[in-house]
Amino acid sequence: MRYRPARKVSRRAAVLALVLSALALAYAYPLRTYIEQRIEINRLEAEQAAQEERIEELEAERVKWDDPEYVQAQIRSSLLLVPPGEDLVIVIDEDDPKHTGGEDDETGADQAWYEELAATFEDADQLDPEETEEPAE
Repeated sequence: MRYRPARKVSRRAAVLALVLSALALAYAYPLRTYIEQRIEINRLEAEQAAQEERIEELEAERVKWDDPEYVQAQIRSSLLLVPPGEDLVIVIDEDDPKHTGGEDDETGADQAWYEELAATFEDADQLDPEETEEPAE
């Protein structure tokens, strides 16, 4: 076997490696900034698209409110108001989970407001002090 002397890196190769390293470092920061800006632009575009969709929904809702029949239907359903001469009929479904009526409603309807108020004070007097919570300071 022959003995080969170890190759030393030539000056040209060292200078070339140094120049390439300097170029890589010079482009690293602008590239990072570009990527961050693209991410921010994509986020803002998605946010803008969501806002435009919300605007379209609100515009459609506004158009509905321009219709007098829709306004009357909303007044009837949410405010329970009807024009003079019409009778308001409310049908309560006992199986509906939103229904909170029952025996309490029937007994409360027979009492006057001041009797209900007195009953509330009586109920409050019967509470144990341990059941009541101290207000946070």
